Amino acid sequence: MRKLILSILALVALTLPSSGVAKRYQMFGVAFYNLENLFDTINNNGKYDLEFSPAGKNNWDGHKYWSKIKNMSYAISQLKTKTTPLGPAIIGCSEVENITVLQDLVNAESIRDLGLKVIHHDSPDVRGVDVAMLYNPRFFQPINVTNHRLVIPGREWWKTRDQMCVTGLLGGSRIAVIVNHWPSRRGGSKESSYLREAAAELTKHITDSLMNIDPKMGVIVMGDLNDDPSDVSCSKTLGAVKKKEQMQSGGFFNPYWQLLDKGIGSYIYRGGWDLFDQIIINSNLVDGKCGLQFREALVRNLDFLKQQTGQYKGYPFRTFSGGVWTNGYSDHFPTEIFLIKEFD
Repeated sequence: MRKLILSILALVALTLPSSGVAKRYQMFGVAFYNLENLFDTINNNGKYDLEFSPAGKNNWDGHKYWSKIKNMSYAISQLKTKTTPLGPAIIGCSEVENITVLQDLVNAESIRDLGLKVIHHDSPDVRGVDVAMLYNPRFFQPINVTNHRLVIPGREWWKTRDQMCVTGLLGGSRIAVIVNHWPSRRGGSKESSYLREAAAELTKHITDSLMNIDPKMGVIVMGDLNDDPSDVSCSKTLGAVKKKEQMQSGGFFNPYWQLLDKGIGSYIYRGGWDLFDQIIINSNLVDGKCGLQFREALVRNLDFLKQQTGQYKGYPFRTFSGGVWTNGYSDHFPTEIFLIKEFD
């Protein structure tokens, strides 16, 4: 029991060379994962989720569904590190159909003992997919949840995913996490860019409201943004900069920009890597004013999440390929940042 308690706390003593003073810190992982069409087998959205039913083109039956749950729960179980032995404190998710699939996920054998909790909201998205959050209550305590609808003037009939904002305490420090799945590039990236720029405007509005309430709050914007860090929606509309030195007080830093410059991506299309799955942080998490400080950002492109052979070796090992069930994981790699909290 004592070892379990120590592993849960994950407090590490550091000796500072100059002063010889020992300090303790706790590391928290904050992740995002596009779960790639985590649908149940029941057709309850008409033609739009018919493909994920036994009668649909994917022949989506109980065997395939529970294999998907097993695979995704195993993937989450492997997001642990030496300093986060219980895995991420927070995991934002996208492409989930409903709360039932999330409950099945957190109760799967690989992660059941973590006791992860679910925050979910039904969006009006035409395909019936939502964003959600999983969290470990040992580390994160939610206080408030709001959901924000994207409405495009002149296109009020058009529906997409709502943006979920969860405020709470991470290691006792007040943060807000906005989970996103911005509009797709269907019809062309340039032709559809105005939709993602509108989504970024909504996100910026949410973040501005949060900072007006609490200027010292840590704010995290995460999600499958369907744009890269250098695209207008991220770099201009949201204003997330490439380097910490470029960031102004109250602004945003995007640690994934430099990773993409190095050729590291989370999603691949026609042989080119994109980094759509981003976790963007505000200045309070860069300078530590909120009590937590950014340390590192990773694309968790673990080997078992990759195709091992063939033409697509190294690509994300997805659930279907060419219309054939491959019993894989997702067409996106998870991403994760690490935040540190020091104790005197």
